[in-house]
Amino acid sequence: MSNEKTNPLSVFLNGLWKENPVFVLLLGMCPTLAVTGDLASSLTMGLSATFVLFCSNVVVSLIRSLLKPHIRILMFTLTISTFVTIVDLILKAYLPEMSAKLGPYIPLIIVNCLIICRAEACASKQKLGIAVLDALGMGLGFTLTLSALGIVREILSYGTVLGFAIAPEGSLSIFGFALPVGAFITLGFMLGIVNIINRKKAKE
Repeated sequence: MSNEKTNPLSVFLNGLWKENPVFVLLLGMCPTLAVTGDLASSLTMGLSATFVLFCSNVVVSLIRSLLKPHIRILMFTLTISTFVTIVDLILKAYLPEMSAKLGPYIPLIIVNCLIICRAEACASKQKLGIAVLDALGMGLGFTLTLSALGIVREILSYGTVLGFAIAPEGSLSIFGFALPVGAFITLGFMLGIVNIINRKKAKE
């Protein structure tokens, strides 16, 4: 972590834009491309990942003085898998349709690069408060990014947001945006826009 991240506010805000996990760090790309066909799926995945990230950062930060270099990755994985199992079981119990829709992508949070990266780069080196802010900032940034992709793809493919029709009747819907190719195209355009904005800000 950079020295700037010792500032609690910067730690939280960095995840939203400057070090956004999807648009800048390009982490967690598998769920970003796979489950952002609509806003409901995007929100569920983003909030699930945020819960796991928050809980794993808390645990890893609390046990950081006990971690040995040769077993730290194993400890990270065991910690993360515990909370992923909790999320998976809750979704199956209370949101079975969404759980079936997301399929294997909830269990795959165990190997999400974002969560392992934050455990290694932040939680294993920082006090609890910083680890919590880092998890909240990164989790919120991840959720907002997935939601933005979900909104754009749902509108373009179905003309709806959360199932409610918002496009004028008779307007053209492009079903391809609900398919994987739509995820690549939408993400590509968004990455291009973010890069243009960041370059302009760097020149100022």
